[in-house]
Amino acid sequence: MTLHDILDALFPAGHAVEVSDQLVAGTAQTATGTVAVLGTTGPAAIGHDIALGLAGRILDIVDRHPGRPIVFLVDTKGQALSRAEELLCLNGSLAHLARCVDLARRQGHVSLALVTGEAVSGGFLSFGLMADKTYALADAQVRVMDLKAMARVTKIAHERLVELAGSSPTFAPGAENYQRMGAIEAIWPAPSASLLEAALANQAAAGPATDGRMASGRARDGRRLAADVVAAVLAA
Repeated sequence: MTLHDILDALFPAGHAVEVSDQLVAGTAQTATGTVAVLGTTGPAAIGHDIALGLAGRILDIVDRHPGRPIVFLVDTKGQALSRAEELLCLNGSLAHLARCVDLARRQGHVSLALVTGEAVSGGFLSFGLMADKTYALADAQVRVMDLKAMARVTKIAHERLVELAGSSPTFAPGAENYQRMGAIEAIWPAPSASLLEAALANQAAAGPATDGRMASGRARDGRRLAADVVAAVLAA
């Protein structure tokens, strides 16, 4: 399914969305009014240009369109992997992007993210997981790190990680495992205007966003200890 097909399905009332170097930006019409549409396609490797481009557009929305909901479309293979990007402190640009999403939240902008293709590592964390709620299409590929790469970093045998992934969603890739951990709210069988509008309406009705992902992860038996550990740290 192409990006254009996804946009048509999500916004049958019309959209004005452009793609520039894999950065997606524009507006769309829903039953409740205009929403901002931002994100990536490709899947994109997110470097300084995309991170700062998204951040700048978020700040523009906050400044010029107070309260406008933001829909993030996520299709990224992670942060750009090059020495030049790292020497220029890509981590700083990704952190700036995350802070801009948080600023929009604190200024009253409802936001949700939909993983339309791939969602990997820092490229996903910096804006997709920063939204109030994150959803994924059924065929989306979600992961932080390939198990072979994880084996190299952790020095745990790949075979052992495969075994652990069979019982623990923390080690396993896939949208279903991220739903179990609470990171993804729900998996949509296909892009849907009714599902999108319901998600936006539910989030608007919920008021100021609170992070319920740890509680969801515990209820879904995907993250059993996270909430208790955070509570213990805060109480210490």
